[in-house]
Amino acid sequence: MTEPLSENTADVIVVGAGPAGSTTAYHLAKAGLDVLLLEKTEFPREKVCGDGLTPRAVKQLVAMGIDVSEEAGWLRNKGLRIIGGGVRLQLDWPDLASFPDYGLVRKRDDFDEQLARQAQKAGARLYERCNVGAPITDERTGRITGVHAKLGEDKREVTFHAPLVVAADGNSTRLSLAMGLHRREDRPMGVAVRTYFESPRHEDDYLESWLELWDRRGPGEDRLLPGYGWIFGMGDGTSNVGLGVLNTSDSFKELDWREVLKAWCASMPEDWGYTPENMTGPIRGAALPMAFNRQPHYTRGLLLVGDAGGLVNPFNGEGIAYAMESGQIAADVIVQAHARSTPAGREMALQRYPRVLKDTYGGYYTLGRAFVKLIGNPKVMKIAAQRGLTHPVLMKFTLKMLANLTDPTGGDAMDRIINGLSKVAPKA
Repeated sequence: MTEPLSENTADVIVVGAGPAGSTTAYHLAKAGLDVLLLEKTEFPREKVCGDGLTPRAVKQLVAMGIDVSEEAGWLRNKGLRIIGGGVRLQLDWPDLASFPDYGLVRKRDDFDEQLARQAQKAGARLYERCNVGAPITDERTGRITGVHAKLGEDKREVTFHAPLVVAADGNSTRLSLAMGLHRREDRPMGVAVRTYFESPRHEDDYLESWLELWDRRGPGEDRLLPGYGWIFGMGDGTSNVGLGVLNTSDSFKELDWREVLKAWCASMPEDWGYTPENMTGPIRGAALPMAFNRQPHYTRGLLLVGDAGGLVNPFNGEGIAYAMESGQIAADVIVQAHARSTPAGREMALQRYPRVLKDTYGGYYTLGRAFVKLIGNPKVMKIAAQRGLTHPVLMKFTLKMLANLTDPTGGDAMDRIINGLSKVAPKA
């Protein structure tokens, strides 16, 4: 590992120790770089999430050397149960060479800490309760060269320095904003709201997705909302119950989504236990930044990973897998750049990062943006739920498409169609 010049300097600073930041820091440290990982809160800490991980995320955990056995506290799931249009369909995760055939469930407070500790074990220097403020920039070039921060209980002012900084500070990404990178208004945004209930359904071995989200609270006709509901058994006596909602309809701003979640839970069978007296915590909400809604992903020494770069999958609202994958991609690019002997060579290597992201996800996310527009129309959503769910072959295709689970080479006909569509779609 590169020896730090001082405790406040490093080869790379990573701001934020969520899945994106910890994965980036882990792979950088494994490659021998000196990494500072700065986290504003203290572990364990809570995050709003469905807590359900698809095989894409499992693959990343395995790559980080994390023990994903049931003995280590992980609950495995076999696939996705889809409910809508009066139909209930249970689909197993596909058998693929590229991804495992199971998903996982784990609470985010514990999950994020596991990843951060794994980065620490690899050699990253983790500072908790380190609230990063303004970037430090070179007056001549405008490049970021470090960050100002307040550290510990006494909020001691410190500065950290590195030639490269990774913004892994989530959807609000104050660091990106301070560097002039604003959110693109032409990209979809979502909102997730969730809570936990004590429930006999806590050991369900399928993730459950409800494609029809009805608002039945007002007088007159029921309204079909642009989003989906989920129920994930946590294996600890509780279920995580929530909604993911898109900003593509008129009802997005006018509705109180916490109230919608309460009403949706009230429509469930009583013996499932999704009642106010069984709620084990408050209803919490968070934004889902989708489809590259902040760009460029690299500029003037700053790389964006995870939610900071709008990496959430617009098809299904999944963020963790893409946070971790973008972290690994960023780390690979940084390691290669670090080995170049001239500033021009390093810069050329770093400019690859946005191109790799676009090659990897650009076409697929463009398809996802089109999908989001379609399901924002209640009539389209109603037909899709009622007609599509009655065709198991079509639903198997849809599962692969929504979860982005295909073999890139040597897959079946469905894989080839999805990969082909993603290749020809514009990589915006």
